[in-house]
Amino acid sequence: MTKYLYLEGACGISGDMTVAALLDLGADRKKLDKVLKSLHLDGFDYHIAQKSSYSICGCDFDVHLHHPEHHHEEHYHEQGHHHHHEHRHLSDVYAIIDRGQMTENARTLAKKIFRIVAEAEAKAHGCPIEEVHFHEVGAIDSIIDIVAAAVLLDDLQITNCIVCGLNEGQGFITCQHGQLPVPVPAVLNIAEKHGITLRPTAANGEMVTPTGIAIAAAIRTTDKLPVSYKILKSGIGLGKRDFGHANFLRAMIIEDCTDGGQIYVVESNIDDSTPEELGYAMEKLLAAGAADVHFEACFMKKNRPAWILRVITAARLLPQIEEIIFRHTSTIGLRKYPVERSCMDREVVKVSLPYGEVDVKKCQTADIVRFNPEYESVKAVAEKNGLHLRKVFEDARQNAEETYGSQKA
Repeated sequence: MTKYLYLEGACGISGDMTVAALLDLGADRKKLDKVLKSLHLDGFDYHIAQKSSYSICGCDFDVHLHHPEHHHEEHYHEQGHHHHHEHRHLSDVYAIIDRGQMTENARTLAKKIFRIVAEAEAKAHGCPIEEVHFHEVGAIDSIIDIVAAAVLLDDLQITNCIVCGLNEGQGFITCQHGQLPVPVPAVLNIAEKHGITLRPTAANGEMVTPTGIAIAAAIRTTDKLPVSYKILKSGIGLGKRDFGHANFLRAMIIEDCTDGGQIYVVESNIDDSTPEELGYAMEKLLAAGAADVHFEACFMKKNRPAWILRVITAARLLPQIEEIIFRHTSTIGLRKYPVERSCMDREVVKVSLPYGEVDVKKCQTADIVRFNPEYESVKAVAEKNGLHLRKVFEDARQNAEETYGSQKA
């Protein structure tokens, strides 16, 4: 069954919260320490400890800079780090990442996260990405957060990640650029470009930081939870801001345990796709494993003749089925609902006819038995021998009834 990392985001997300949550999940602390030392960044240390936020216990990851002058200005990019730093460009940050002794997967991920932030900052300030000055995100503590997150995600061998949405605060925060509204421009730009859902709350202040949402954007593979899942392990990373309630990020390793027998019907009314497009969509849906696909004529608004696309599918295939419908038809919405079904027991039997072998589906429930020759098998035998399709079909069914009719399924 498929396993996912699920970042809950009920209290937002930041870089240090993410690192702490991954450590609490059991990611290798020794591996992290080795990589951070290999960056050869002077003037910092970090601490990992179990603390609590409003009585909720979790892991705290805290970076400390040694120089007093770095502690006089609070910036907006991290929930817990309050430092003023030298400026760096993206190339400078990449050079630091390149000298670190980490796997290529972790290195690639760290650069991907930084580039997401750089693109968002470039849009916010109206400059090329190469000219972005990382006032805070390029600072030592944020480099550590991003590299640490990449290393720990790599250690946990995360390949699938769910981020349904992130709760965000409101109001204004103070930073080097003065007063900025929440969400700050970089967060807004990342949410826009990468389709991350932000859910406004009554909390006063910034709950989602650029580093945090950049990590989420870099690793997210879906925004939907499985229909049902089992939690294999959970970790809690504490934030450092006081919103008047417990502030933490929950990271969970979950396993999709959706009942393989649960069937869903997915429907959509479509009045502006061509017949060719609809036919192609049907092919794609069946190839993806849909149990059945059909179209039903209907009339929509403004008396427009249209089609109801109806797909019958296993629940575990819902994400793929929905993606195909949205990608290959013109619809902008669909309906889905679970259904129960009763099926006859089925098995494929073979019958030997004078002119070839034919596959026949034997269906049975209680004392009711039916034999349905398989079309493709009947067609192959009929064409090979120049026979009428109906003759081969009837001969195969009669043979199956005589051979298997008295047997139990």
